[in-house]
Amino acid sequence: MTEQKAPKLDDKAFELTAKGLSDDERTARLKELHEYLDYYQAHFLGYQVNQKLSSLVEELAPFLGVHTNNIGDPYVDSNLGTHTKPLERAVLKRYAELWGIAPHDEAKTEEAWNTAWGYVLSMGSSEGNVYGLLNARDYLSGKILLSHPGADPGLLMSQAEVKAAYLDSPTKRANALQPVAFFSEDSHYSVAKAAHTLAIPTFGEVGNKYYRDAAEYESCGYQDGWPAEIPSNNDGSIDVEKLVTTVDFFARRGHPVLLVCNLGTTFKGAYDDVGHIAKRLQDTVFSKYSMNEREFTVNTKSGKPVKDKRRAFWIHVDGALGASYLPYLKKAQAEGKLGGEKVEIPDFDFRVPQVSSIVTSGHKHPGSPWPCGIYMTRRQFELQPPPMAAYVASPDTTFAGSRNGFSPIVLWNHLAKVSEDEQVERIAESVKLARWTYEEIRELGRLHGRDLLAGYTPETLSVRFLRPAAHIVRKYSLASVPIDEKTTMCHLFVMPHVTREGTLKQLLADLKAPDAFPSEDTGHAQAPAEYQASESAEWQALLGINRGFM
Repeated sequence: MTEQKAPKLDDKAFELTAKGLSDDERTARLKELHEYLDYYQAHFLGYQVNQKLSSLVEELAPFLGVHTNNIGDPYVDSNLGTHTKPLERAVLKRYAELWGIAPHDEAKTEEAWNTAWGYVLSMGSSEGNVYGLLNARDYLSGKILLSHPGADPGLLMSQAEVKAAYLDSPTKRANALQPVAFFSEDSHYSVAKAAHTLAIPTFGEVGNKYYRDAAEYESCGYQDGWPAEIPSNNDGSIDVEKLVTTVDFFARRGHPVLLVCNLGTTFKGAYDDVGHIAKRLQDTVFSKYSMNEREFTVNTKSGKPVKDKRRAFWIHVDGALGASYLPYLKKAQAEGKLGGEKVEIPDFDFRVPQVSSIVTSGHKHPGSPWPCGIYMTRRQFELQPPPMAAYVASPDTTFAGSRNGFSPIVLWNHLAKVSEDEQVERIAESVKLARWTYEEIRELGRLHGRDLLAGYTPETLSVRFLRPAAHIVRKYSLASVPIDEKTTMCHLFVMPHVTREGTLKQLLADLKAPDAFPSEDTGHAQAPAEYQASESAEWQALLGINRGFM
């Protein structure tokens, strides 16, 4: 049977004029687009996205004819009637239960520490990372909390003062309002982008500006200056020893700590051991430097100071991939559904008392036709929002203004349709299928008589291997990262839409071909003749460095 040729889209065919297109032309163009998307959806492996969405066409299509908008706080209905906030609140309540925190309840003011506040994101976890770091920056810098009603929300950070037993010098007291960000070299690019956008300095930036002596950075095990990020282990998880040593260096000098941990790193799918990291930092850093409770005083415009006690650290969990399914994976392991050698699945959620906020992407898991996600924090850490716009009638507590109301419908529909037991079964099957794929690719290496550099981080969904030929990369949307001048790796993710007899069987068959991998002399895929001749932008994009992916 002849394989279907990969379709392409021609920009010129979709150009628009002042008159628009005829009905026949418009229908033909949409048909081309549908065929293109159908082809690549059927072979989709390279990114952390669930493409199992066909049931939504029948179940949720009627809602596409309504503009839904969840502007404002999810717990306060706005004047805009076509919202879906009851569904949003139900989704947030379910995620709070999964993440070990009591659902939002305004009446429980004394229990704000263990009560959730969050919202459904209109973008993916990149939005949640920006908002998490924004809240962390303002919390650590002394901005007014929501628990102080009536205070001026427009206060400058420089108007805050902080006291603690350890802050016994002017330098430490000045540093105590200047948080420093820490994250690993395997973190998603949105974390560094968020820190840059929000003017939150990283430890590397602060270190190379103020602590440039070799003895200072060498005391933390670094050579030739401070790195931009904390080093990672081979499996993609953060180097905990390096992290603790580095955090100690800056905390000792009075700086608040803003730490981002990962659950499902971009390329290797690794999980940072959040619970272990939090305990190490608590025992060796936070307690030592009076970071569990510092007194903040903000001198308001009215002249009446506002005082409160808060922590000098914020741990944000970027669980874009893993935070949605790890609760089910832990249950699958406890029930003996994973098989194989037992690997510790880390604690990561609000059961870890040092965790301040969590974000996850709904389009990755469980799946959505467009980017979306969940941001959640402890209600105690909510900051005073800007003044309410009267025409909205709901506090502006989210990062976005208008928020799409369709994503809560998609997430609610999934949680209403798929039981927890079924979620456990599904993630167990995905993990076992990822292990099987890894072993099959290792076996292919023996077939080809070479090491395909197959790699797998236990209990994850990511399998990595030597990048194959260009037509295979394109067919399966395989993301690639150069390792050195001669070697480029790619990866696949066994998301819920991926099956052994479907996409994986096709991929393995394609990888068996004699020309499936580049020669060992070059280590890189060679462009087909059509691309060698044109050096097209499409080919350049296909082989380009893409560290961030989704």
